[in-house]
Amino acid sequence: MEEIISQLLSSLKGIWKYRWQAIIVMWLVATLGWIRVATLPDDYQTSARVFVDTQGILKPLLSGMTSVPNLEQQVSIMSRTLLSRPNVERVMRMVDLDLHAQTPRDREMQLDELMSKIKIGGTSSYDIYTISYNNKNPKLVRDVVQALLTIFVEGSFKGKKGDSQKAVQFIDDQIKSYEDKLIAAENNVKDFKLKNNFLLPRQGIDYGSQLLMSSDALNTARLELLEAEQARNAIKAQISGDEPVLGTELAPANIDNPEIDGRISALNKNLDALRMQYTEIHPDIVAAKRLVAQLEERKLAESKLRGADPDPGKHYSPMLQQLKVALTEADARVAGIKARVQEYEQRNARLLAQSNAVPEVESQLAQLNRDYQINKENYEKLIGRREAAKLSGDLSSTTEMMSFKIIDPPTVPLTPVGPNRPLLYSVVLAGAVLSGAAAALLISQIRPTFLSPSQLRETTGLPVLGTVSMNWTPVEQVKRRRGQYVFGAALSVLFLAYGGVMSATLLH
Repeated sequence: MEEIISQLLSSLKGIWKYRWQAIIVMWLVATLGWIRVATLPDDYQTSARVFVDTQGILKPLLSGMTSVPNLEQQVSIMSRTLLSRPNVERVMRMVDLDLHAQTPRDREMQLDELMSKIKIGGTSSYDIYTISYNNKNPKLVRDVVQALLTIFVEGSFKGKKGDSQKAVQFIDDQIKSYEDKLIAAENNVKDFKLKNNFLLPRQGIDYGSQLLMSSDALNTARLELLEAEQARNAIKAQISGDEPVLGTELAPANIDNPEIDGRISALNKNLDALRMQYTEIHPDIVAAKRLVAQLEERKLAESKLRGADPDPGKHYSPMLQQLKVALTEADARVAGIKARVQEYEQRNARLLAQSNAVPEVESQLAQLNRDYQINKENYEKLIGRREAAKLSGDLSSTTEMMSFKIIDPPTVPLTPVGPNRPLLYSVVLAGAVLSGAAAALLISQIRPTFLSPSQLRETTGLPVLGTVSMNWTPVEQVKRRRGQYVFGAALSVLFLAYGGVMSATLLH
C-alpha cells in the first residue's frame, strides 16, 4: 500500500513538474473539441402515434360464416415489415430523397441512413404504434414520418386480399379437377351398373334375397304343377269310368264347384304374386293360405251335402262333355304351369351360377361408390370453401374490420432534440483535463528525474548519504509565485470558457 501511495505521489510530482505542457494540451484539446461540438448540425425529430382499432362489429357477426382474419397479427406483421427495403425505397421516392443521389453508392448510403434513423414502436395491449425519425432538416423529418404513416395504413388495409385471390384461384382449379373426377366416377358407376345389371341389388333387395325369392317361387310353381296334374288325373279317372269319390276321402281339387274353384284360383294367383316378393312367413301370404284352406273346407262340406249323384247315366250325359272340357282346361293349366316351372328353374340356375361372382361385383361397386362419394364430398367442401375464401378476402380489405385513428400527427419540429451540446461540452472539458494530465505524465516518463532520495536509492541501488535543500532567493521566490498565479489563471480561464460556452448553449 505504501509503495502504491509512493508511486502515486511520484506521478503527481511528475505531472506538476510539466504542468505548463499539460495546460497547453488542455487548452488545445478543449478549444478544438468545443469548436467541433459547436459546428455539429442540429438534429430534429418528429413522431406520429396511431391507434389501430381491430374490435369491429363485423368480426363477431361473421366469425361463424367464414375464416375471420387475425387483424392483430396482420397489423403487427405490417408494423415489423414497415422498414423493409421496398417500403424505404418508396419513402425515398415520396419525399424526393432519391433526387439527391448521383450514384448507386450514394443511393445505398441514403437508404442505409434512412433505415437506421427510423424507429417503430408499439404496445401489444392497446395497439398503439409510434413512428419517429431524426434528421437535420425539420421539413424532411415530417415528410418521412407522414410517408411511413401512409404506407402503414395502406398496407394494413390491403391485408391479405392478394393471398385470398390466390387462394380462390387455387380452389377454382381444384374444383375443376374434382368436377372432372366426379364426372369420371359417375360414368364408371353407370357403366359398371349397366354391365352387371343382373347381379346388382334391385329396390333394396340384395342378391341373396333374389336367390331366396327365386327358390320359393320355383317350389311354389312345382307344388302348383303337382296339384294341377292330380286334378287332371282325377278328371281322366272319371272319364274312364272310375267311380268318383265324393266322401271325405275325396281331394278338394277333384270336386267340381265352379264358384269356389274360381275364388281359389284367384287366391292362388295372388299367392304366387306375393311369394315373388315375400317369404312364407309374411302376414299377407299366411292370410291368403288360410283363406284358401277355408274355401277348400267349404267345398268339401258342400260336396257332402249333395251326396251321391242321382244321375246313373252321367257318363252318357252332358256331364261327360263337361268333364272332357274340364280335362282340356286341366291339360292347358298343366302345360302353363310346366312352362312357368321351367322358367323358374332356368332363372334359379342362372342365379346359382352367378352367385360366386356376386361378392366381387358388390366389392367393386362399393369401391366405385366410395370413390364417387369421396370426390363428391371434396367437391362440395371446395364449393363452400371458395365462397368462404371470397368472403374472407372481401372481409380482409374492408374498412369496417379495423379503423385507424391518428393520435399524434407528424409536425415540423421547431426545436432540435440534439445534439446534447452541454453534455458534449462537459465531455470535452473532462477529456481536455485528462489529456493534459496524461501528456504531463508521459513527458515525465520520457524525461525522468529523481524526485526523492528513496527513488534515487531504489533506482541506483547505492546508499544515499544525505540531501541538499534548495535555497530560493527572493527574486526566484517572486518568479516562482508569479508562475503559480499564471498557471492558476490559465486553468481558471479554461473553466470560465467552459462556463461561457455552456451559458451560450443554454440561452440559445
